[in-house]
Amino acid sequence: MAPAITLAADAPTLSAANTGFMLICSALVMLMTPGLAFFYGGMVRVKSTLNMLMMSFISLGIVTVLWVLYGFSMAFGTDSGSVIGWNSDWVGLSNIGLTELWDGYTIPVFVFLVFQLMFAVLTPALISGALADRVKFTAWALFIALWATVVYFPVAHWVWGSGGWAFELGVIDFAGGTAVHINAGAAALGVILVIGKRVGFKKDPMRPHSLPLVMLGAALLWFGWFGFNAGSWLGNDDGVGALMFVNTQVATAAAVLGWLAYEKIRHGAFTTLGAASGAVSGLVAITPAGGAVSPLGAIAVGAVAGVLCAMAVGLKYRFNYDDSLDVVGVHLVGGILGSLLIGFFATGKGQSDVEGLFYGGGLDQFWKQCAGVFGVLAYSLVVSAVLALLLDKTIGMRVSEDDEVAGIDQAEHAETAYDFSGAGGGAARTAAGAPVAPAESKKVDA
Repeated sequence: MAPAITLAADAPTLSAANTGFMLICSALVMLMTPGLAFFYGGMVRVKSTLNMLMMSFISLGIVTVLWVLYGFSMAFGTDSGSVIGWNSDWVGLSNIGLTELWDGYTIPVFVFLVFQLMFAVLTPALISGALADRVKFTAWALFIALWATVVYFPVAHWVWGSGGWAFELGVIDFAGGTAVHINAGAAALGVILVIGKRVGFKKDPMRPHSLPLVMLGAALLWFGWFGFNAGSWLGNDDGVGALMFVNTQVATAAAVLGWLAYEKIRHGAFTTLGAASGAVSGLVAITPAGGAVSPLGAIAVGAVAGVLCAMAVGLKYRFNYDDSLDVVGVHLVGGILGSLLIGFFATGKGQSDVEGLFYGGGLDQFWKQCAGVFGVLAYSLVVSAVLALLLDKTIGMRVSEDDEVAGIDQAEHAETAYDFSGAGGGAARTAAGAPVAPAESKKVDA
């Protein structure tokens, strides 16, 4: 048969609407990293608050620069062996035209690359929650650079890059169940197995110091996640992005209810920390699945994730690994659940015609999802552990025990999150408004 002739009129043209939509989505995904910083920052003790914030914020700096230099080329360049990409014209982003379109879409390459950049920034930041209270900031910064280079960029190519083995196999990952959440969760487990537990783990109380900050962070994550998920369709022309938007909301709501119900039955209370964690577990689980399932399927995905992730966070006490802020329990477990449940709940009426077991499609897609899930998990777990071991044996990954006990904020950043000495609003003043010395201040206050 003669090849089809593509007329110039049939070629994609730049869509101002889709371009604007994707730029907004990119900004929403960027907001997720500061949102994560607040979420994690509220969950730690006061003495680690700033370090937790900085562990997320530094990813914005490091990964952005690496993405420009070579990361985008490695993740989305021409495939080599189904494991890595490369395009020398994209090194430094110096040979990309302003209106050059991403292949097959109506948005510029620059828009696609900045959207994907925000995913690359967020993913290593997710790992940081497992390492709270005990990692040198310099070692963490070097870990981000190395991990992004040898783990995230290749895995992104596997999952989303044309020619990547998972992409070609037909593994469905709408917005990052494997490439982001399983990848980060497995990496977190690999690192904490190397660096060990916090001083006082399972002995000292390590409760969140600011639950309002946790709730604020969760709200920002939930808000930003609409860009993360709906934007991953790279346009807004056929309704799939809208389906993903709806499913993101529905699954997250169901996960909140599932987590709280389990918590009430198991522990006797509905906690704000549980509500926030439940929301994140639902967001994680629907990320790979939301374009393939119906809203009813999204309720099932969210409810299952909410209950099973709530159960999974307690495994660290049973198996004695110190996942400080439950990255393994929420992101690894939630990512696995969301990815595998596609094999059961895919309707064939969303992003593709692939049907899951419950819609007459058999288990074919489920086995494909298993390959993607466990391939990424094994690679990230092993390589991340090796990187942590390398850094630990050279520059050292952990702060000293004295610095950890006294507070990593002071040791690594020479700051504290809250200055209680200034609670009165600054230097006391006389009635005339002039500042007075401390001794005189006491007399005035008296």
